[in-house]
Amino acid sequence: MKENAVLEMKNITKSFPGVLALQNVDFTLCEGEIHALMGENGAGKSTLIKVLTGVYGKDSGEVYLKGKDGAVSIRSPQDAQDLGISTVYQEITLCPNLTVAENMYIGREKGWKQNWRKINADTNRILESLGIPAKATQQLSSCSIAIQQMVAIARAVDMDCKVLILDEPTSSLDEQEVEKLFGLMRDLKAKGVGIIFVTHFLDQVYEVCDKITVLRDGKLVGEFVIEDLPRVELVSKMLGKDLDDMAEIKGEGQEYTGEGAGTVFYEAEGLQSNAGIQPFDFHIKKGEVNGFTGLLGSGRSECVRAIFGADHVVNGKVKIKGKDVKITNPLEAMKNGIAYLPEDRKGDGIIGDLSVRENLILAAQVLRGFCRPFSRAEAEKAADEYIKLLDIKTASQDTPIKSLSGGNQQKVIVARWLFAHPEYLILDEPTRGIDIGTKTEIQKLVLKLASEGMSITFISSETDEMLRTCSRLVVMRDRKVVGELTGDDLNQNKIMSTIAGGEEA
Repeated sequence: MKENAVLEMKNITKSFPGVLALQNVDFTLCEGEIHALMGENGAGKSTLIKVLTGVYGKDSGEVYLKGKDGAVSIRSPQDAQDLGISTVYQEITLCPNLTVAENMYIGREKGWKQNWRKINADTNRILESLGIPAKATQQLSSCSIAIQQMVAIARAVDMDCKVLILDEPTSSLDEQEVEKLFGLMRDLKAKGVGIIFVTHFLDQVYEVCDKITVLRDGKLVGEFVIEDLPRVELVSKMLGKDLDDMAEIKGEGQEYTGEGAGTVFYEAEGLQSNAGIQPFDFHIKKGEVNGFTGLLGSGRSECVRAIFGADHVVNGKVKIKGKDVKITNPLEAMKNGIAYLPEDRKGDGIIGDLSVRENLILAAQVLRGFCRPFSRAEAEKAADEYIKLLDIKTASQDTPIKSLSGGNQQKVIVARWLFAHPEYLILDEPTRGIDIGTKTEIQKLVLKLASEGMSITFISSETDEMLRTCSRLVVMRDRKVVGELTGDDLNQNKIMSTIAGGEEA
């Protein structure tokens, strides 16, 4: 092994039916190093991690660990854990029905159930040392997604790991929680732990990482010291082509000037749901792209869920095209031309065991009625059309959607709603956890659809992305609307000052 390397993966190859996911990939992690693993969705990052952690068996190649003679065999996640490899995945893999302490210690030691007093005390000590506002005896489901993610990280850290894998750990964290995590990562780095950091946030990579390994289409592009790889070059290597200036993405779409241009499609007054948001007014015009912005927990998602009827609406009036309507459930929203891509694509979006085709036609089938099912030929024609339109990477339309990368799953859900031909499309975090190239494609598609007359509400945690796509922003704070920005006020400073309460940044 290379001097001071804690992990070496050599010539790793892994295939699935119809897909060569990894082809002779090398990866080296050194002690006391934070190493970013980068690439588009489908590049092979998650597959490489799952080979390392024993979730997948490799077809060929070797894995070496410091202190072990020869190549090691990792046949299961338990083998990986025993070898000092701990993982926190993008999707939280804890048990919400158990307490925080049970989640911290489950599966780690025989007889761990026998001394609850010690287990709870140790858990509280760990949580306190990491600044996590949770208690050992608290049921995990009562914690926010952000706190659940931090508990998952605390569990991994407490297992005396030599290799810590963080697969999109910051996707559900706010800025303060990200900083806490980075502080913890730096402390572990100082103790000699090697950290593999998988993320799509470039700013985070350049803030905390020492090296970057780039994968593309299952192949190794290269390993780079972070100071030697400017961001533009990193993006170019990930995509395999020069990246268009994303700041100019608005040029992809033209303002809608067709029939009904400038008229209000949807209008709500005093809308309120049982999810805790304050009553709010909202409207969107035909061919407009607007958005809700605010910090994590500000109420962005709750607002659009109320619009779609996904949460129980308790108050408010709604008009569509000037006519009073009542939307109390998603089916009524769909019948009124509204579509909604949810924030949690795994829990609320995909049906994992169904095929790409079956997932794609689902919304249109609901609208059509299950007594009038699409014929196989109709479904296959629709699937072919939208797989090509959105460049969905799948072995076939019969492939279970759970086998696709996150970005391609997201594209299938977008295709599902486009096939239903809505007039108003709500996209809640459509680019979270997906690669830069797919983000660009989705942003361009949003502007193209708006230029054709579709009304679109776009929500993203990334302010730059909102500014690139939206012509009007509704600003949220503490579950209430605190401002609306258009024109020259659409800038990051104004957004942050509005969130902060009006004080200029």
